[in-house]
Amino acid sequence: MRECGTSADSAIIESEHHRFRLKRANFQQSWPEHKTVFQCYSSIPAFCACSLLLCGEFWRCFLRVAEGFPNRSMKCRRVFHWIHGTAFMLLVCGVVVSAPCRAQDNYEIQVYGSETVAPATTMVELHSNFTVDGSKAAPGSRYAADGTFPTNHAEHETVEITQGINSWSEVGFYLFTSINSEEGWQWVGDHIRPRVRAPDSWHLPVGLSLSNEIGYQRARYSPDTWTWEIRPIIDKQAGRWYLSFNPTLDRSWHGPGVPQGVTFSPNVKVGYDFTKKINAGIEYYGAYGDLGGFDPLSKQEQQFFAATDLNVSPEWEINFGVGLGVTGATDHLIVKGILGRRFNWRKAH
Repeated sequence: MRECGTSADSAIIESEHHRFRLKRANFQQSWPEHKTVFQCYSSIPAFCACSLLLCGEFWRCFLRVAEGFPNRSMKCRRVFHWIHGTAFMLLVCGVVVSAPCRAQDNYEIQVYGSETVAPATTMVELHSNFTVDGSKAAPGSRYAADGTFPTNHAEHETVEITQGINSWSEVGFYLFTSINSEEGWQWVGDHIRPRVRAPDSWHLPVGLSLSNEIGYQRARYSPDTWTWEIRPIIDKQAGRWYLSFNPTLDRSWHGPGVPQGVTFSPNVKVGYDFTKKINAGIEYYGAYGDLGGFDPLSKQEQQFFAATDLNVSPEWEINFGVGLGVTGATDHLIVKGILGRRFNWRKAH
């Protein structure tokens, strides 16, 4: 009887241990998902802080202009201190709760200039990008290694509509689509992009603007579905030379890139005016990885485009180029084109 009781007790204990191990395994399996959501939303304060700090620097410059108007100057100073105070609090929140993305795929390949669309004007652009040599399907699967549709021989068509708000701001909207032989023509996602720039009255030695782009892309086309991009834009026309630098910061809100935190994706354009209507040069697009420690070179995205801009009319924007990816993580050969048209809604007098 004693041996029988001992055996029964052992069976009960072993059963309880088994149940405990199952519960622990389920918890460990579900925790990364909850942790991802927590990290995603906890990074928002830090992003807001960065945006506000940059806006604060715009206000600092504006204060110099407003010094001659005592009443307005006082109001501007109050706004300036509010911006920096709020930014500091948000930055503290972001540092306390955030944890340590990848750049938007080949739907809009463009180095931004600092100019914004004029008020009462709408800019409609079509971005057409064909990947001649890109990612392939994994063996025995219709998807690439990251679970997305392969980019090889895929045509990406993006409609961009930008509305000028005033002389220094605009709002843009993107509609991303993809075409391939397996899936046909598919909707990929949408983004919205407000942008401001330093007014001409500031007489800065360079063009300066700040873009914020946020939106969604389907998981089968981008592992990181919800993303936020902060893009400072600095450019300069020096004689026949045109230079533009976009030190872009990316943050994934949902997807495998969330643990990376803020990533660095610099874009550079160097162009030369061969004639009044033809500017040609080099465009560079990179994605280096987490700001806290860049990815190994083989895992970074590095693309170089030979690109040409045709300035045939103030109403039209035409850009085309051929790009080479020089790392294993980059699509190796892409042909891109941009066709844009400005529509002015002001009544002619």
